Amino acid sequence: MNILIADSGSTKCEWCLLSNGRKKTIYTQGISPYFLNGEQIESLLSRNLVPKLKADIDEVYYYGTGLGSMDNVTILKKVLRKVFKNAAIEAREDILAAARALCGKSKGIACILGTGSNSCYFNGKKIVQGISGLGYVLGDEGSGAYLGKKVLQYYLYNTFDEELRYRFDAKYVTNRVEILENVYRKPLPNRYLASFAIFLTENRGHYMIENIIEDGLNDFFFAHLCKFHEIWKYPVHFVGGVAYGFRDVIKDLCKNYEFELGRILQKPMDGLVEFHSK
Repeated sequence: MNILIADSGSTKCEWCLLSNGRKKTIYTQGISPYFLNGEQIESLLSRNLVPKLKADIDEVYYYGTGLGSMDNVTILKKVLRKVFKNAAIEAREDILAAARALCGKSKGIACILGTGSNSCYFNGKKIVQGISGLGYVLGDEGSGAYLGKKVLQYYLYNTFDEELRYRFDAKYVTNRVEILENVYRKPLPNRYLASFAIFLTENRGHYMIENIIEDGLNDFFFAHLCKFHEIWKYPVHFVGGVAYGFRDVIKDLCKNYEFELGRILQKPMDGLVEFHSK
């Protein structure tokens, strides 16, 4: 039995092939039906994934961003059936991947803080309640795109002090015109925005940097987690590069809000492998 598991964000997609007790990991570009059409996704998989698998796939469990929309689920399933003709296909939203990886079969609140953000209450079997995401323009509080946008605002509004402005200019060598071009005219602006979140990681300790991180993550707690009645009964878990990178801030916020903190994982794949192996 060859099982293929996919965990895809907007930036990158991690694929794990389970075959006879062995694991093989492959990375491709992220897949979002909001930014790539069916033909583009099929081409990406045919060129960058299938040649590296070297195996006939029996089951595909695909978890990805944008699959809260049934139209996008239809697009992904159609593509996956064309690429893996003899496999059983399951295509589900990335928040279910987070819930299964973080909670297993237990009740809890599962949160994604990566390029984008999302959250849900998981009853041990299925998602019972979720907070509908609004995407990087109107929502995605606490995400890499959200925090990166804050960095650019501080830079473009000349809010950074002289030291931080010097560090920003030295690292990115860009200007207002180029930034606005990338945000408003070029494809995949959410990835572009998220790329500036690394500036926060590299400059921890500066009070402006700490303010951006804490304010951005607090916006997620206030706008999303406080809406769950179950937040007072069960642990809240986090997964994603932003969550893992700023886990100290998340720990402090959970303490301030009096939430029970569960697991914080950098990525959900290990939990998904365990879940589907059983």
